[in-house]
Amino acid sequence: MKTRILIMAVLCLLSCTLSAQINYQRISNKSFSLGSYGRAGVDWTTQRSGSIGRRLNLNNMGSIGGRMEEQDYIELVPAFHFKPAGENDPTKIHVQMRLAGFSKDLSRIAYTSTASNLSLVMPELFVEARNIGGSGWNVWAGARLYRGGDIHIADHYYFNDHSGQGFGVEHNNLRMGAIFIASTDTSTTYPPYFYINIATGTPSAELRQRVKAFFEYDFQLNKTNTLTALAEIHYMSTAHETDELPDVIDYPGDYGYVLGARLKSEINIQEGVTNQLAVRLGKGIANGGDGGLSNTHLTFGAPNIEDKNFRKAYSVSLVNDVFINHNERSNTSAYVIYTNSKGAADTNGEAPSYYGKTVPFNKKVDFTVGARNSYGFGRYFKLLSDLHYSQRKDGDNPWANVTKFSLAPTLCPTGEKGMWARPEIRFVASFAYYNSYASEALYSPYLQVVGDRRFGHYFGVKVEWWIWN
Repeated sequence: MKTRILIMAVLCLLSCTLSAQINYQRISNKSFSLGSYGRAGVDWTTQRSGSIGRRLNLNNMGSIGGRMEEQDYIELVPAFHFKPAGENDPTKIHVQMRLAGFSKDLSRIAYTSTASNLSLVMPELFVEARNIGGSGWNVWAGARLYRGGDIHIADHYYFNDHSGQGFGVEHNNLRMGAIFIASTDTSTTYPPYFYINIATGTPSAELRQRVKAFFEYDFQLNKTNTLTALAEIHYMSTAHETDELPDVIDYPGDYGYVLGARLKSEINIQEGVTNQLAVRLGKGIANGGDGGLSNTHLTFGAPNIEDKNFRKAYSVSLVNDVFINHNERSNTSAYVIYTNSKGAADTNGEAPSYYGKTVPFNKKVDFTVGARNSYGFGRYFKLLSDLHYSQRKDGDNPWANVTKFSLAPTLCPTGEKGMWARPEIRFVASFAYYNSYASEALYSPYLQVVGDRRFGHYFGVKVEWWIWN
């Protein structure tokens, strides 16, 4: 009898816990919390295999241009919370990690495993102490996704993405720190990292580390305008100590810097209109930001092979991001992204790099303008509409461009109104029109599956959720 009572008590406890999860309550207590982000779904098309699972966006631009066709992805974000020794000590201390999984073929995550098609990554593992002793100082160290605001509908962290492994401090409007960047993937195509190590007498592929120091400060101009100033310094040491080296394995030290500014404006606080305008210049090895990413340490292009450095390399980025909250039923997000980048070689196209390698393009220009509207019908239903135009020019190639329009009737079962309510279950219908060069060059993940076509389409049922720790 006692055993049955115990079993019933355990089942009751599990039922309460599951009910809390179904109601999307945070799993937390004083010492532990758990957050999550994820998406999953299915898709189909009338072309070829019937299920393609590829974006209609242009190549080398990631989710810039809309994310409606994004594939399965899952994140779990556990955090452990520590109490300071003093009873009245306001210090907040936590250890946070982030575990993520996705399929290697960019398709569905079901029935995958690490032995076949599942990739697992851990982009975060750090300790943070906030408001230490009531001083207002925050300190963190470890691996962290450390970044500011993004264009959510394009998942683009465009201004100050300092993600990586390092440390930093914050106080009021000041943020500064250092990231130590090195990859264990010796197949990397970023020229400054790769070098041939001869220290052991047997040449082997190695990757040298870059140090990136960053500084940010927010100037509160008035009640509605905040100006953020950004500065970065990048340094990469010489790969070999000796000066007597053949040119092919001579990798001297190099450096770069970034200067940027972002103006955030509450144009009309009552109506909920927010605009952010950001400009950024990266020089030398800090000219990164391609493939839809904005990390300045992802150096673009080739070095000047005669001087063996990236001193002439540059990247100019301009982004405007606006959010308009029309009313409790409707809102609109819109953005403009322009990037112009060049490596240090004299040519725009293919250029020589270190160790006899070549870089396909030493210059690129891309431009995108897009918008998404969310309109609520009743308590549970919304209609999402997304429109964008993108164009990109690699080297001296012609311009590739696409215009894409998406409609997504959406169910939000929580009954919560607004753009940020989750989870959402969406039926997605996307249609794209490519110019002749983009079509002929198969300049889209979708075109690389179906071949030379001017029109593209995508249908799917998708889900997305998040819950913060």
